[in-house]
Amino acid sequence: MDPRSLTPALRALRLCLHLLMAGLLALAALRADSAAGIALAAVTAGVYAAGSALPSVRDSQRAAALWLAALCASWLALLAATPDGLWVAFPLYFLQLHLLPVRWALPSVALTACAAILSYVRHGAPLNPGVFIGPLLGGAVAVATVLGYQALYRESERRRRMVEELIATRAELAAAERHAGTLAERERLAREIHDTLAQGLSSIQLLLRAAERVLPAGSPAAGHIEGARRAAQDNLAEARRFVRALSPPDLEHGSLAAALERLCEPGPEAAPRARLTVSGTPVELPTPYEVALLRIAQSAFANTVRHASASRAEITLSFMGASVTLDVVDDGTGFDPGLLAPSSDDGGFGLPAMRARAESLGGTFTVESAPGQGAAVAVSLPLPLSPPLPAGPAGVST
Repeated sequence: MDPRSLTPALRALRLCLHLLMAGLLALAALRADSAAGIALAAVTAGVYAAGSALPSVRDSQRAAALWLAALCASWLALLAATPDGLWVAFPLYFLQLHLLPVRWALPSVALTACAAILSYVRHGAPLNPGVFIGPLLGGAVAVATVLGYQALYRESERRRRMVEELIATRAELAAAERHAGTLAERERLAREIHDTLAQGLSSIQLLLRAAERVLPAGSPAAGHIEGARRAAQDNLAEARRFVRALSPPDLEHGSLAAALERLCEPGPEAAPRARLTVSGTPVELPTPYEVALLRIAQSAFANTVRHASASRAEITLSFMGASVTLDVVDDGTGFDPGLLAPSSDDGGFGLPAMRARAESLGGTFTVESAPGQGAAVAVSLPLPLSPPLPAGPAGVST
């Protein structure tokens, strides 16, 4: 493990392990009754120091295993020279558990404890329960400590990832809400400009044209009226440009039918096959009508994808002289419309929001469904009595 990535707690534990190893080797060297014991303690200390300093031991599991094998070999030689070398088994437990996979670490700890016990017995020390309990208990404590820490570390990492995912999801949700708010405000402004400013300027034009027809040609008043009519016409064109700029992105590059056609394009494998049918003679619709019909179609089709488990969906746009209707039908699982609260906060699968859009334009909204029989959503909007303003580029009307 790269020392730069260690937490303060891990750095402290690493330092304690170094000090423990150094202290126990020094004790074994001081209590050794032969030059061989002192030399082997020094060799073991050198092997340990070399492995702690080599980057390859930190970066490669193979190199770490080879270093650990060399360290255990020097320790076994130390055990043969002096019984006090058995105390070094305790830091070796931690190294084995840290550097080796669990399936190899646990047998290694058990063999190390057995080697310590046999060394103690071989050197002729008196037998007592402590000879066996000490190394075995030390190994059990080391196993419980390391495995417990690893479990806590994995849980901490899992929680950290969950927090990061939560933060990322919250950021995405905030961005989606900002985008939705921006689109809603654009639609509101387009509707307000169309319903107030543009319609008012259109009416002014009609009134000025009527005034022109009753005034004598060439009179000063007729000239003033002509100038006022041209100013109204210019401002009406400017209002149309505002409405086109504020129209929803789905309607910026085509008509309502084209936007619905894109909605029916093949999606994920789990999504139902969708088909658009346009009946009657298409007429240019005011922007609020196009926006409302598109949003209702998007919401109804989204409900079909998420909740209906349908294999097929039909979207029908019908122009019937005095009205325009939109139908979205699927062959999904269906539901009982009577069980949905009209004013529920979750929108009752979006139905209250769709109904509100339709009724705001004087239209009607109906839902027909039953469990196991699919669902049909229908909206009908009465066309305005006065002809809509001429359409701008990309089929966007005002």
